[in-house]
Amino acid sequence: MPKANKSAKTAAKAAIAKLNKGQLVLRAIKGGKAASAKMPAARDAAAKAISTKPVPAVADDVPVIGLNLEATKLSPAMAAYFKKCQDKLGFVPNVLLAYAFDMAKLEPFVAMYNELMLGDSGLSKLEREMIAVAVSSQNRCYYCLTAHGAAVRQYSGNPLLGEHLVMNYRVARLNKRQRAMLDFAVKLTASPWSVEEGDRERLRRVGFTDREIWDISAVASFFNMSNRVASATDMRPNTAYHGQAR
Repeated sequence: MPKANKSAKTAAKAAIAKLNKGQLVLRAIKGGKAASAKMPAARDAAAKAISTKPVPAVADDVPVIGLNLEATKLSPAMAAYFKKCQDKLGFVPNVLLAYAFDMAKLEPFVAMYNELMLGDSGLSKLEREMIAVAVSSQNRCYYCLTAHGAAVRQYSGNPLLGEHLVMNYRVARLNKRQRAMLDFAVKLTASPWSVEEGDRERLRRVGFTDREIWDISAVASFFNMSNRVASATDMRPNTAYHGQAR
């Protein structure tokens, strides 16, 4: 073999060996692209720097709201109510703590809430909580969806119903009465100016009395107010709600 050819072959082998030994050995990957078999030094160092330890959980409800409002001394009635909540629930709902900077606001809020949600009505407690969640879903209120989604799960014994109402009440398997009730509450939330006699008549046809139509309207209106206050102040739900009745 001519010396020139031998020299060329020797040079070629040396070049191949250098590549194999060196820094960039390429391999084919899907799509016909090539990638380095070795991670570049910077990426390798970054990968080593990533911690494998779990990140500690940060309390989701601290602070309770995004405003710096100093709590005032509770009135005797409110002190007793807070104790009742602590004894019954194991915590004081953060919405009460949020209002606790002013007794003139906290006491009427509690009275209205208890009358609407727990007082005498042709609507069951579950139905009232369903309205709260459907309205809060329309308004995307984190606090009320979390707290009242938990209440729906508890009253119904059906975690799936709670999830459906939080996401989209229309996918829930509701009876005609419940569906008409939530359709009305959501319409009142999304376009209150468009509610007319035909909407009230649809409620009557599925069995609601005019007094119950008032109660549907009052609950929906209360939560439209509460949703806006909660969103405006970044009110955070108690973390205990997230795991309840799952």
